[in-house]
Amino acid sequence: MARCAVEGGCPTDYVAVALSIVSFIVLLLWAIFPFLIHNVPRTKGSGFWIPVIQVVASFILLLSLVLSNSFFKLEKRHWWLSCYIWAVWGEGLLGFGLLLSCRITQAAQLYFIFVKRRLPLIRSYFFLPLTMLPWIVGAAIIHMRKPLSDRCHMNAHWTIPVVCLHSLYVGTLVGVTAAVHHIEFRFDELRDLWRGILVSALSIVVWFAAYVLNEIHDNISWLQIASRFLLLVLGSTLVLAFFSISSSQPLLSQISLRRRESREFRTMGQALGIPDSGVLAQSEPNSRIDPNQPLDKLLLNKRFRQSFMAFADSCLAGESVFFFDEVHELSKIPEDDCVRRIYMARHIIEKYIVPGAVMEVNISHRSRQEIMSTSNLARPDLFRNALNEIMQLMKTNLVSDYWSSMFFLKFQEESNMRLNDYELEQMTVCNFSPRLSSVHGSDDPFHQEHLLKSSGCGNDTDS
Repeated sequence: MARCAVEGGCPTDYVAVALSIVSFIVLLLWAIFPFLIHNVPRTKGSGFWIPVIQVVASFILLLSLVLSNSFFKLEKRHWWLSCYIWAVWGEGLLGFGLLLSCRITQAAQLYFIFVKRRLPLIRSYFFLPLTMLPWIVGAAIIHMRKPLSDRCHMNAHWTIPVVCLHSLYVGTLVGVTAAVHHIEFRFDELRDLWRGILVSALSIVVWFAAYVLNEIHDNISWLQIASRFLLLVLGSTLVLAFFSISSSQPLLSQISLRRRESREFRTMGQALGIPDSGVLAQSEPNSRIDPNQPLDKLLLNKRFRQSFMAFADSCLAGESVFFFDEVHELSKIPEDDCVRRIYMARHIIEKYIVPGAVMEVNISHRSRQEIMSTSNLARPDLFRNALNEIMQLMKTNLVSDYWSSMFFLKFQEESNMRLNDYELEQMTVCNFSPRLSSVHGSDDPFHQEHLLKSSGCGNDTDS
């Protein structure tokens, strides 16, 4: 036991490594599951790269724990097995520190968007490195002072500040999360974040204890074996908790893979419960379209909007009509329902407004900056100027061609058929009584009533 405690290769070491491999495979499958199974489109921005960074940081943390804590019998004469590479920069900065920083960044996004009601003042690709500055400074100091032994351990004089740095990040995450506790989130981000903190905090407390024992009491063989086993197993639990209970970009299938109903949402409007979102309402008017009417009035008719959207798509300009459609969905949300309005506004911004977005619309830089720098994401006129520019663009480039296209002819034909069916249905209702009886003649107690009803709708009764 004493030999494997120092050199590695104990049975518990192999068990811990096997568990860490399984946990990382599960984590990897969890990350790619929406894209492989549900064909979720890859989003741009922090909604995509922060989860990717979490996966990379998880791998670095687990690998660093294995290489810096003597799980295998490896000769540490090679430079790439240096304690400072894996125990300081890998396990500390690029592992645990990067994981906590990603979670703090996600919590800060929730705070800015739903409490301050604006997009974060600092973009995520700047905010994340800023949160890691204490780790960078700490790792640089340790690397310069070189307090680690040949077994990658340090004494209490260095262990206490390192544990305090870990605790500082956990406390920061709890504090930022507490600042948004009063928001009633639509997709339970806060509950998921608290659950992630709870599971992680319990793991971190035990992880801290194992870490301190592993660093200080390196002369006790059984304690070394047990502590490094706990370090790796709890590290595996930590990375799964941080990723699976995620608050990152809760849209559509990425909202929560634990809920089956989320797979039924094809639009953000449906996910938010906006009435008649994404479907044709039964009460949709069956009126003929007058080409002389303004386009913004015509687009309020959903049947026309779908036909015009298909035409615009065929001209590779569908994003303009889709933008109008989603802004119209936003207008259905009551002005006092700020949370749902913020969800929808953020979705529109990330899909159509952000430079390089999936369906970026062609608007002026002034309108784009006005939206991106707004101090209130819930205000009703947030997209007014951008929508006016889009309407002018559609009138200039699409409308005249649409009236002469097969899309309009098909729409007109279908409208005429619906109108004819509607008129026939009205005539049927008018000519036939809704009340029927299998009894006829003088024995029918409703016979006189049938006679009276059959003479309705403007027809005179026979004398």
